[in-house]
Amino acid sequence: MGKRTKNLSGLSHFAKRAFQQSPIPDSSSNVAESSSTLPHAVTATEKSPHSSWRAYDATGLVPHYKTASEVPEHLQKYFSQRKRYFTLYDEGCLLDEEGWYSVTPELIATQIAERCRCDTVLDAFCGVGGNAIAFAKTCEHVIALDISPVRLALAKHNAVIYGVADRIDFILADYISFAHEYISRPPGKHPIDVVFLSPPWGGPDYLSRGTSDVELESDQTYALPTRHPEFSLASIKPIHGADLFHLTRKITHNVAYFLPRNSSLDEISALLTESASGEKVEVEEEWMGTKLKALTGYFGGLADGQQHLF
Repeated sequence: MGKRTKNLSGLSHFAKRAFQQSPIPDSSSNVAESSSTLPHAVTATEKSPHSSWRAYDATGLVPHYKTASEVPEHLQKYFSQRKRYFTLYDEGCLLDEEGWYSVTPELIATQIAERCRCDTVLDAFCGVGGNAIAFAKTCEHVIALDISPVRLALAKHNAVIYGVADRIDFILADYISFAHEYISRPPGKHPIDVVFLSPPWGGPDYLSRGTSDVELESDQTYALPTRHPEFSLASIKPIHGADLFHLTRKITHNVAYFLPRNSSLDEISALLTESASGEKVEVEEEWMGTKLKALTGYFGGLADGQQHLF
């Protein structure tokens, strides 16, 4: 896919008007990761053939671990999977602590991006950029939001390594505020086609509640996986997962909802109980080898057989 020829899309202009302008920090910035400075917005400068790598280099904001001996004990298991998260990790990809346990593995991000092919996709909780990078390979325009200036700088840094930063607008903003502002604006010529929701599941607390990966032994391919307590949409942050979904559907009906592997299927299907169109949700299991990692719910025209709803 070619590079975008316009400096800013209509949606980027909207973001600049709706939020206070603020720069993405570089490695020389001392930025506290606090939501108290929000909302702000930033639009990534497009990379040109003559631009310096240093203009995008976030090295110094967080460590780039090269050997296991450098990694804190509580991150060791994530570091061992670093090339599943970013195949170009050794080229300098950066993750903060939350990024290590929340980034979508690259193969799964690629699969989701294929399903979400469109003109404009909004990654509502972009983190360190795993999904946004994948979307930039299948969509014309990616809007990537996050509430952390450091995390957003890391996402941009990683997107440069993958050569797709010119296709992504990085917006430092709270998604809930952004959504309300977007819904209240006059109809524009450049609507958001798809919203990808990968909200916080509870971080380390979620991981410590006995919800380890579902794993099948090599000789038990068809065995039933170990069951864990169901994850409720009420545990989604920053608002109830059902409220988050219904707010998003005011932007577009085409929603991809990335959820824990043990989410309640009844709760997911109940999101559409009031639909009068006979719409269905398609739930896809996301596997890495023999490990079930997550579920993705596809709504609207993203669900198989519902392309007419796109």
